[in-house]
Amino acid sequence: MFKHILLGCLAVLLIFGCINMASAKSCNCKWDKVFPKSDKVNVERVTFKNRFGIELVGDLYTPKTMNKEDKLPAVAISGPFGAVKEQSSGLYAQTLAERGFITLAFDPSYTGESKGTPRHVASPDINTEDFSAAVDYLSNNKNVNPDRIGILGICGFGGFAINAAAIDTRIKATTAITMYDMTRVSAKGYNDSVDKNARYEMKQNLNKQRTEDFKNGTYKGADGLPEKLTGNEPQFVKDYWGYYKTKRGFHTRSINSNGKWNTTSALSLINQPILQYADEIRTPVLIVHGENAHSRYFGETAYHKLKGDNKELFIVKGVNHVDLYDGGDKNAIPFDKIESFYKENLK
Repeated sequence: MFKHILLGCLAVLLIFGCINMASAKSCNCKWDKVFPKSDKVNVERVTFKNRFGIELVGDLYTPKTMNKEDKLPAVAISGPFGAVKEQSSGLYAQTLAERGFITLAFDPSYTGESKGTPRHVASPDINTEDFSAAVDYLSNNKNVNPDRIGILGICGFGGFAINAAAIDTRIKATTAITMYDMTRVSAKGYNDSVDKNARYEMKQNLNKQRTEDFKNGTYKGADGLPEKLTGNEPQFVKDYWGYYKTKRGFHTRSINSNGKWNTTSALSLINQPILQYADEIRTPVLIVHGENAHSRYFGETAYHKLKGDNKELFIVKGVNHVDLYDGGDKNAIPFDKIESFYKENLK
């Protein structure tokens, strides 16, 4: 079992096995995103640090119609788990900027262009903090109204976004797109199929790997998506492959496209469950899932944990988990719904 439970939006990652503002630079470089560039927005490369001192790198999207004295609502965006800002999060950021928001798509700690070593590490604490660091940055941007900041997390970062909303009261509205609870799937497997004995075996293997990593001075990488499909993979693995391994979504800096997670990242995800205080969130939360998504149960559980009238579960008919990364061939992303949610709650 150790090698074959799939972890999060990578799908085949082993699960067994203070505000510091920095410069914003105009992005005059060659367009390196997997989606077409819009002529309605400006893009700047920005850097900022989280409270652990890790420098994060993001793309700041602003509407070309923005005046220098404007104070606009803003949304910080990250995910999917193992992806980079040049993929899905950038598409969401660019589209929302076209609709009047300042948006920040950023690479999480240890991934993409963001700093932190060792590389390709995930942490429920640090990845939640990454959202708050993005709020730090946006709160000090001269064109952002600091009382009108929201966040949007995709896939595994949908769960981290809800966790961030539970601790950071500056976040006024949160959207979780096709979300995973990475701590739940790491500890319990898909559909909670892993019992405590199997989990203990998993921890034994992961801690054995820690010893080997220390001895070798390197960190073993978990299995990633295959270079070629055999046809026998589960459908959702085929769906991931169709995005990350083809021109549709491949990016050289993306772990899911071209790398491997640090195997022992699973240890902190197993032992530190997120969403414990989601029921204390007092600001609106929108959860968007595909009707046919294998991950839909994560969003439904999170929705039921939220209390009061601050929540909504929006199901997109006929689409799967990956369709909400870029719309797929169904134009599946409900941008009108997302726009109206933020316009209603960031005012």
